[in-house]
Amino acid sequence: MIVFLFGCAGQLSRRGWVGVALMCLMQAVAIGQEPGTFMMTPDLMWWDTAAIDTARQRVAAGDASLRPAAEHLRREAEEALRQQPVTVTSKAAPAPSGSKHDYVSLATYWWPDPSKPDGLPYVRRDGQRNPEIDDPQHADRSKLATVEHTVETLAWAYLFFGEERYAKHAAAMLRTFFLDEQTRMNPHLRYAQAIPGHNDGRFIGLIDTARLARVLDAATILQASPAWDEKDHAGLRAWFGEYLDWLTTHEFGRLEAAHPNNHGTWFDVQVASYARYLGRDDLQRKALERARDRIGKHFKEDGSQPHELDRTRSFNYSVMNLWGFMLLARMGEDAGVNLWHHEDNRLQAGIDYLVSHAVDKDWPHEQIIPIDQSLLLPLLHEAARAYGSERYGPAIKRLEADHPANRSHLLYSAVLVTDRADGD
Repeated sequence: MIVFLFGCAGQLSRRGWVGVALMCLMQAVAIGQEPGTFMMTPDLMWWDTAAIDTARQRVAAGDASLRPAAEHLRREAEEALRQQPVTVTSKAAPAPSGSKHDYVSLATYWWPDPSKPDGLPYVRRDGQRNPEIDDPQHADRSKLATVEHTVETLAWAYLFFGEERYAKHAAAMLRTFFLDEQTRMNPHLRYAQAIPGHNDGRFIGLIDTARLARVLDAATILQASPAWDEKDHAGLRAWFGEYLDWLTTHEFGRLEAAHPNNHGTWFDVQVASYARYLGRDDLQRKALERARDRIGKHFKEDGSQPHELDRTRSFNYSVMNLWGFMLLARMGEDAGVNLWHHEDNRLQAGIDYLVSHAVDKDWPHEQIIPIDQSLLLPLLHEAARAYGSERYGPAIKRLEADHPANRSHLLYSAVLVTDRADGD
């Protein structure tokens, strides 16, 4: 018991001894751990440690409202265990460079020209995904997505349920894709989103790694496990250091940074996230300030996003772009760069626009696939944290009731109102 309490002592800044002991004991019993092996939630880049601590306490106590989400996470983790490690070197042909270690992907909305015998050059159909992009024999995007989703799911399962098998498999996935000399991906995207008959890679292909920073928080969680040691973590840091250098020096990065829609936003998310992870504060601040300057160009006063509403999947792109800005705003809190209230609270207007046009009534813009309202949950929770829960509580409760197994229940189990978003 002494070891167990010592392991939980880091929570005393937020909780008293009795509360800490009770919470940790409940969690240890609930997940089948010995009390001395209880792990703390580490400081994470994209998530609130206190909120996740609260969720873990509630799950351990058997909170019925979180049971569907916890059970769904468990099912996803069990499925993730069945996913074999993937590698960019498994494609049938190498990249144009001649190396299978170089990442290759195809443009999402470009298709073979049916009027040409060989289909070349490809033609564009906005919003219509060419299934070739997911063929692992010829492109690597599906493999990257598999790594991102699988590793993140396993890391959350390891944190919530404390089972080493989740950490061990996540570590194997990371080592295969990023570290092992025989299978690792080279840290660049020179051949991303190529268009057959036009080019062998484009700068907008940098969007392929938009959510790659998810594995950084996952790896941070895995550091509590012997399956992911200091050598592994140092190797991953080195990989991201090389990738960040390539992003910020290659012409593709310069062009992507200047892009006026979600591509520019998510370039900033990537640079700011990797720089924060690596402790490169100046580079992170530069990305955050660049993002702050974008806000007035991306959002009208009413919160609409003209660049995203012009797409055939206008809801998805509007959500995607605003989520990128919200992640940047969260990181900006610690870096002294306030995005929440910049340009007369345009980010708040952005979430209000989505609520009023996609929750309170039907979406009035072009959307060639069904709307998934659950995509709004993390945005609403962030808005409640930054601007106050009274404004967004009803929409959150409505969507959570409609989507009881959504992972947001676990990651935002407590709506935290903060004064860190105040001022400009």
